[in-house]
Amino acid sequence: MGEPETQGIDGTPADAPEHGIYGEDGVIAAPFLAHIGAAIADRDTLALKEDVGSLHTSEVGDLLEALIPEQRRALVQLMGEEFDFTALTEVDEAIRLDIVGSLPNAQIAKALQHLESDDAVYILEDLEQADQDEILSRLPFTERVRLRRSLGYPEETAGRRMQTEFVAVPPFWTVGQTIDYMRDEQNLPESFSQIFVIDPTFRLVGAVDLDRILRTKRAVKIEDVMRETRHAIPATMDQEEAAKIFEQYDLLSAAVVDENERLVGVLTIDDVVDVITQEAEEDLMRMGGVGDEELSDSVLAAGRSRVPWLMVNLVTAFLAASVISLFDGTIEQIVALAILMPIVAGMGGNAGSQTMTVTVRALATRDLDIYNAGRIIRREMAVGILNGVIFATLIGLVAGIWFQDVNIGGIIAAAMIINMFVAALAGILIPLLLDRLGADPAVASAVFLTTVTDVVGFFAFLGLATWWFGLL
Repeated sequence: MGEPETQGIDGTPADAPEHGIYGEDGVIAAPFLAHIGAAIADRDTLALKEDVGSLHTSEVGDLLEALIPEQRRALVQLMGEEFDFTALTEVDEAIRLDIVGSLPNAQIAKALQHLESDDAVYILEDLEQADQDEILSRLPFTERVRLRRSLGYPEETAGRRMQTEFVAVPPFWTVGQTIDYMRDEQNLPESFSQIFVIDPTFRLVGAVDLDRILRTKRAVKIEDVMRETRHAIPATMDQEEAAKIFEQYDLLSAAVVDENERLVGVLTIDDVVDVITQEAEEDLMRMGGVGDEELSDSVLAAGRSRVPWLMVNLVTAFLAASVISLFDGTIEQIVALAILMPIVAGMGGNAGSQTMTVTVRALATRDLDIYNAGRIIRREMAVGILNGVIFATLIGLVAGIWFQDVNIGGIIAAAMIINMFVAALAGILIPLLLDRLGADPAVASAVFLTTVTDVVGFFAFLGLATWWFGLL
């Protein structure tokens, strides 16, 4: 998104302010932040336009996130038309909504006219429907139709992420006509790597890379140098699926088509990189049970997003506690069991989380499928047994020496092997089962895994102790 900045010898933007943008830790430098804060307080629009206007949009995004809310809003207002709204695609949703909410819709509409369609959609899609409609009504007809079409596709689909500006020509044009068209036409995308070939009904029939155009004589027809677009992406395809196509076929851009195979947009690699990052963050957050929480969220919003899975964890904790209650008599007689039993459950939980993380990621990247699932399950079972034996030996020796009782050491060692094996097995089977049932394994796996390792760990340790000491 946006134009690449020119760089100096040291790798910083050639037109960066003298005091530097980033510190050694990679965040906005305190002197630069203080300089911008002072300029905002003094309402020094000239300094702001010079220093902030020279930054890359990603750097402006970092700056906005470093400023306090009042300073963010003031910065955008003071810069006026000099502020590049593309920077709002680089910040958290809460910050973006806060800034946009402080501006009149007329100003937003005017700013969106200077953005590429994918960036405009990114900003519009989080607004209230009434604000969306008012802003769109202020745009030129063609732009309004394009943006409404993109917004009409479901969230997190290729249609939402596509850019509706592209270059398309008929197959009977010559290379010379195409080159002249690109030189003379004023409403082309700022950058593109291929030209699409369409029939009179706008159905996609092929594509030509720019390097092929430049190396072909002017008299040659486009249909003679075009290639079939084997990787056209349906507009309704999930953005993560589209990103996997880019990864598999090393694409820089791909045509996006509607249900009638008509060309409606283009998906570019910069958008796909954003999608990959977003999806990876979502999977990581879901595995932690925090939903779509962002650092800029309020205390209330953050707390609300975490409550549901904490509530589920509370229920499963009572389940584990009920297992412990079955052996309260044994625990009263042998206090060492109460001291040691969290170790068995904790080690099982950690081992299961390792397997679960690998499994969920493999499912997301399609590296784990029906053809290799059996081999991977057997491998994880073997790893569970191996790690169980290693740590059973260690904890058995420590517990035996600690409590001067070889029976305690042997019991916790046996329970450790059992729980590490079950944890490894559950860590791969639970995500596989959830995926097979159509549920998101990144969301629910952790809760079920914790329940299994706690219940099995407590039951194995306390059950073995009750049985063994009952024989003595």
